Amino acid sequence: MMKCHMTIFFLSWGLCYCFMSNVFAGAPYEDDICIQESLIASDADFCSGGLKVIFPELGDVACSIIPFCHQYRERISHHLGKPKVQLPQANKAKKYVLIMVDPDAPSRNSPTRKFWRHWLVTDIPGSSLLTGLADGKTLSDYKPPTPPQGTGFHRYQFLVFEQPTDKILQLSPEEEKSLGNWNLEGFIKKFSLGSPLASTQFLTQNSND
Repeated sequence: MMKCHMTIFFLSWGLCYCFMSNVFAGAPYEDDICIQESLIASDADFCSGGLKVIFPELGDVACSIIPFCHQYRERISHHLGKPKVQLPQANKAKKYVLIMVDPDAPSRNSPTRKFWRHWLVTDIPGSSLLTGLADGKTLSDYKPPTPPQGTGFHRYQFLVFEQPTDKILQLSPEEEKSLGNWNLEGFIKKFSLGSPLASTQFLTQNSND
């Protein structure tokens, strides 16, 4: 079962503010309460268009911080598999592009390998996005979040674009060789994707930190 309540989040530099948190209390942890924290305002600004990212057990993690409790950070990295990505306003007559990247590789303080490509799917029918299934042409298989130990929180960003009808999207041989240092802006410009219809992100860090 999930319910909402107000909580106070104290930042390490001494500031505090209120936000709404999702509280999960249910199988397989009937007697425990787990709080999924919302993002601070500067990170929440990235979230727009109502995009949902849904993992088993966790539910919709869009615009939130993956909780440490119940080994969720370990589970999202190694056990939960790829999420459902749902766009409620998708048009059944159109096709879409889904991109997932980490802009904080290897760390947010020194992102020398940004953007790290975690997932790239093209030719997704609108009917699939309505149900949360990213069924299309996979150019990069889903790679779960695996932030290195000691590098702090990483943002995992999801962007959905309407796919131009006259474009066949593909990665260059050079892009296929590496996931890191991907020129995301260049890819968007090359295929005239324009601005994303919807975007969101969640934060997580290495489960041993």
